[in-house]
Amino acid sequence: MRIVHCVRAPIGGIFRHVVDLATMQTAAGHSVGIVCDSLTGGDFEADWIADVAPTLAFGIARFPMRRALSPSDFASTRRLWRHIAGLRPDVLHGHGSKGGSFARLIGTVLGWRSGKRPIRIYCPHGGSLHFDARSLEGRVYFALERILERMTDGLVFVSDFERRSYEAKIGRPKVPTVRAYNGLMPEEFEPILPAPDAVDFLYIGMLRELKGTDVFIRALEGLAARGITAKALIVGVGDEHAAYERLVADLGLADRVAFHDPMPIRDALPLARAVVLPSRAESLPYVVLETLAAAVPLIATRVGGIPEIYEGHADRLVPPGDVGALTDAMQRQFDDPAEGVTFASVMRNSLAERFTVESMMRDIGAFYARLVEPSDRCHTSGSAAHDLGEPPIRIREPSP
Repeated sequence: MRIVHCVRAPIGGIFRHVVDLATMQTAAGHSVGIVCDSLTGGDFEADWIADVAPTLAFGIARFPMRRALSPSDFASTRRLWRHIAGLRPDVLHGHGSKGGSFARLIGTVLGWRSGKRPIRIYCPHGGSLHFDARSLEGRVYFALERILERMTDGLVFVSDFERRSYEAKIGRPKVPTVRAYNGLMPEEFEPILPAPDAVDFLYIGMLRELKGTDVFIRALEGLAARGITAKALIVGVGDEHAAYERLVADLGLADRVAFHDPMPIRDALPLARAVVLPSRAESLPYVVLETLAAAVPLIATRVGGIPEIYEGHADRLVPPGDVGALTDAMQRQFDDPAEGVTFASVMRNSLAERFTVESMMRDIGAFYARLVEPSDRCHTSGSAAHDLGEPPIRIREPSP
């Protein structure tokens, strides 16, 4: 099959999911490509893309895509359509609200133009589902999602929470659905020990209010008020980076909190004795899976699909946005680090049975097969796509 994944931001867990899926599909004999934004990400993401692109038959193409709804979306749609039409995909798999919108609109237009429409699949990854249904923004986005569902052949949810949120905010799906948990590679279950000079707490992720970066910083202030001189490292980038650096300085924590550009999580984990994920909203975050799979202590909030990861242990999770509760949890970890290590080892064994990239690939592959009847496939099936003799498309940086 010829498969194209469309995602806006080539960063974080959503891009990790896309890359893993594309890599596994390539190994299974499919011709795969990724389309993503050229305005997001830095050197870390550029290196990541440069490593992955040559392994995919259709490479990775980057085009400008704004996060919010914008008049520039019309130009972006036109550029993406020209590129994707040339790939003649059997499957167009959109990820996140923007990537999902582009994939479904373009897939529909391709059907009108050629009479052979690709299978249009959408995975929200949280996305627009994070909006409050009572807000004006939420009402607009959910109305658009209802319209776009008419251009959708199948929905992939990465957690049961995501499925329930979709039903509550958009409506019961009128198309086939599947739940496919994010999964990890076998080598990611190798335990990681802290370095001798490790700090006490690590935050790794986007620096934005939704991720609770401010809650983490204020919890560090709470520890300081209790006489606990905990040190922390904040790894990531975001539009609010400068604001959080000012907050750290204003709270008198500059000598205890350091900032660092994005890095692979398994490089970051040895730099701390515990990880804190203070998010106000999530879907099924990789940082939780990756941290626990490495048997590193984790303090996380009770949001999104995280209780599903903590199956049977959700009482250990912290209410989102609660600085006091997060401070208490961090103090318990500071006072008794051995208990955190013991629990992380228990969770590591649990995750190894439930969250593997093989199971993710199996669930999504079976879903593709359910949606694509052999007689309806647009061009090729199975490994025949490799026999087309077309040169691979590598990284492109189209001009605006």
